[in-house]
Amino acid sequence: MGKEYSNENGLANAGVSRRRFVQAASAAGISTSLAGCTGGNGGSDAVVVSADSVMADASDEIISALRNSGLDTDIEVEIVQEDFQTDSRRQTYSSALNAGRSSPDLFMMDSGWTIPFIVREQLVNLEEQLSSDVLDRIRNDYLSASVATAESPMSGDLYGVPIFPDYPVMHYRKDLAEAAGYNPDGNNWATTPMSWQEFSQVAADVRDQSGVEYGFTTQAAAYEGLACCTFNETMSSFGGAYFGGVDNLFGPVGERPVTVEEEPVIETIRMMRAFMYGSDDPEAAEGYEQIAPSSIVQWTEEDARGPFTSGNAAFHRNWPYAITNNVEAFGTDFDVMPLPYGVPESESKYDGLGGSRAALGGWHLTMNPNSQKTEDAVQVLEAWTSDEVMLTVFETAGNLPPIPGVLDGVTEDDVGPIGRYVDTLQYVADTAVPRPVTDLWPNQSALVYQEVHDAYTQTKTPEEAMSTLATELEESDTR
Repeated sequence: MGKEYSNENGLANAGVSRRRFVQAASAAGISTSLAGCTGGNGGSDAVVVSADSVMADASDEIISALRNSGLDTDIEVEIVQEDFQTDSRRQTYSSALNAGRSSPDLFMMDSGWTIPFIVREQLVNLEEQLSSDVLDRIRNDYLSASVATAESPMSGDLYGVPIFPDYPVMHYRKDLAEAAGYNPDGNNWATTPMSWQEFSQVAADVRDQSGVEYGFTTQAAAYEGLACCTFNETMSSFGGAYFGGVDNLFGPVGERPVTVEEEPVIETIRMMRAFMYGSDDPEAAEGYEQIAPSSIVQWTEEDARGPFTSGNAAFHRNWPYAITNNVEAFGTDFDVMPLPYGVPESESKYDGLGGSRAALGGWHLTMNPNSQKTEDAVQVLEAWTSDEVMLTVFETAGNLPPIPGVLDGVTEDDVGPIGRYVDTLQYVADTAVPRPVTDLWPNQSALVYQEVHDAYTQTKTPEEAMSTLATELEESDTR
């Protein structure tokens, strides 16, 4: 799974987390060499990193780790917050690049839409900037599926440094499950996925016995997250795909089959309709309990997390960033497990599909070609590839290392409460399935989420929606 965990920074034997060290050092008046800050207070010479609120909130710890990883002390860094919603951030970056703005110097770009920026030649080619050692580390040790979404589809050159992959897990109330008679530890829920059918029965039972409002919350609004992630991973767990097997994810455009009318894709929609509407829906699949509110068709990540974190749901699908919120709310009464499966992997028509599947998301750091601080920005990028920075981001922001092996041997003493869930997170890393990222994907994803959403909201039957989508994808893939 990549490079073995390195103890070069003394973390494994320290018995104290990095966050607690930084806090203690600050209280004792010890300098941690922080030169950057959030909120736009950095100097005009600072390397500006455009990120999200989670990374911006953790900027003190991240910048300290950058220093410990060799970043020159005279290079200031400022991590600033952009919109948390991926589509909005893509539009913001497009506007900045089209206008030729020199700031920010580094963009935190979604792995799902980095390639279109590369194809439009709007980013710096990092093959010409990063050292050979760093390039070798990224190519040899990083999660290869993540690296592929930061490379030019034509030349294979690297244009982004993956800073964290993302793959969701099932968040759940362990205390409620145990009170309902289940044994998550004894049955090894942490690394043994359930089927979706069994999951729906468990979620309904825990909901009914505990009295919480919802058995399950997830994201099903008409947005990128539906196409790339929640629908993609659930469809994949049934053995379904947009363009056949995983070998066709990155093309060749115009030469791959469109397979959204196949039975596993239709069954995915029928199951979700059963989750929302139950047996009253004639299109709902049989054998599944009604466990989710129909309002999930309006929910993105934070909308779906709200009911769970406030104690009104038993199970919740989300990314690792939400673990921190839920640990703060429930402590050891909270736990995670892999997403359920539709069919066993052995029953899938396509290799690499079926079984528990988690959508591979993630983010890269890319360089603005208009930056006036290129040399300093390169230093920031290179320091960001260290184990120290990866573990800091994991602890403080809940974002996974791009080298999965960095987590080997990591415990709660090393990185705080999120260390309890390393076994599940490492298991899920092996189940991750990317979205079909090509330069056409931003347009194709809109086609997908509109038709899937129409099927979810009962505007169309599953067959009608997927027939329309098949035609649209075939037309778009040949342009």
